[in-house]
Amino acid sequence: MRHVRGLVASWLVLTILALGAASAAAAPEGQLTWAVHISLAPTWFDPAETSGIITPFMVLYALHDAVVKPLPGNPMAPALAESWNVSPDGLVYEFVLRRGARFHNGDPVTAEDVKFSFERYRGAASRPLKESVAAIETPDPSRVRFRLKRPWPDFMTFYAGATGAGWIVPKKYVEKVGDEGFKKMPIGAGPYRFVSFTPGVELVVEAFDQYWRKSPNVKRLVLRSIPDEATRLAALKRGEVDIAYNIRGAMAEEIRRTAGLTLKPNVGQATHWVYFSEQWDPKSPWHDRRVRLAVNHAIDRQAMNQADALGYSRITWSIIPSSFEFYWQPPGYSYDPARAKRLVAEAGYPNGFDAGDYFCDAAIANVGEPVVNYLNAAGIRVRLRPIERAAFFRGWADKKYKGLIQGASAAYGNAATRIEAFVAAGGAYVYGSYADIDGLFQEQASEPDPKRREATLHRIQQLIHDKVMVAPIWLNAGLNGVGPRVEESGIGVIAGYAFSAPYEEVKLKGK
Repeated sequence: MRHVRGLVASWLVLTILALGAASAAAAPEGQLTWAVHISLAPTWFDPAETSGIITPFMVLYALHDAVVKPLPGNPMAPALAESWNVSPDGLVYEFVLRRGARFHNGDPVTAEDVKFSFERYRGAASRPLKESVAAIETPDPSRVRFRLKRPWPDFMTFYAGATGAGWIVPKKYVEKVGDEGFKKMPIGAGPYRFVSFTPGVELVVEAFDQYWRKSPNVKRLVLRSIPDEATRLAALKRGEVDIAYNIRGAMAEEIRRTAGLTLKPNVGQATHWVYFSEQWDPKSPWHDRRVRLAVNHAIDRQAMNQADALGYSRITWSIIPSSFEFYWQPPGYSYDPARAKRLVAEAGYPNGFDAGDYFCDAAIANVGEPVVNYLNAAGIRVRLRPIERAAFFRGWADKKYKGLIQGASAAYGNAATRIEAFVAAGGAYVYGSYADIDGLFQEQASEPDPKRREATLHRIQQLIHDKVMVAPIWLNAGLNGVGPRVEESGIGVIAGYAFSAPYEEVKLKGK
């Protein structure tokens, strides 16, 4: 009997030691540092201000969590909601919240938080999203019910993909500290909690080990703002950062040649284009379709792709990613500088004309520079005006720019969400619109039949092409550098997503 008791005691000791070792091994360890190509802005710490571009999600995926969100293998995966259902008439969406999900301050995520987050949302597409909802009901702390005014096939696409309305903040905390206080010290329900933010320098977050999906692998993440590309590359080569975003052209080739570094291309859903903001002004040269057509023939997209993106970007001729539902493939434009000059002359400008500024996001001025050179060669004299990203999109939304604007978006959604933001009347970045497109857009929004809706959205895209509303550049390939300490960068893990995610799955070697 004494022998048996000894065996049992030994087994218990070994079991406790094994469990302790496993627990220690599973604890988040180490630090992983990114060199990001933009200056981080506090507006991106608050889901309520999501601006219809992908950049805010670089922060949201760390600090916050959503009712439903894109995850590996599923563009609309259950997250804070473990399940949801839609009534047969398409008027009621009910979400069942995940038990045990908590904010970083320990408060549980409740139905009231979901309702509050939706009601305070004021970012891109807030108007169509809120105008579709008749009421939000919270029958108990774990259930949320959205009642729509009319069936809307895109409710989940807007709520769970194209906007930040489904990313949840703690009601009690926000009401206590206010909107500005929240941006200074954000609390979310994501895999990482806020530690510090130094404007123009870095954001630091630490693992939240109570995250429902899994405890993160890495203890501390640092997003360091390094807008200069050469400086990002140098930091990567010196081991000061582990991942460097947006390294292009010759510098990307240098990553390929450097032992220990890996070039990680990622073709997501970021389209770039030239927007003619004055095409509705009869006094502007851009009112003439021939001038807009000249821009399309002036740009050598294939040469740009090889020089800047090493051939990884895709020339798709649309502002809508080719992977999106309801995408229509437009015909392409030949690179024909002689025709571009001829079209400008036919429009009444035999000596070309001064076109003013070409506004662009400073982080992708590498795209704007060759475009500006091609336009100047065609007699369309423009000056590059790069502006820091948050300010650029704010200025565009506020309609502060005239002339040419380099559009860009990698936000989730479908053809309708992209058209809503950038083409149809009332969109966040829309300077003007066309009655036929607006009518068709309203028609498709309530069309329950997918085939008929697809036909309508295809017709809208055809009209965008026929009217030459934009000069599409490409579907961008992000070129990123990864250092030798990284086992899993998270880049490309979520289909279509531009950056590293989910952060809880990034991993250092040997950790």
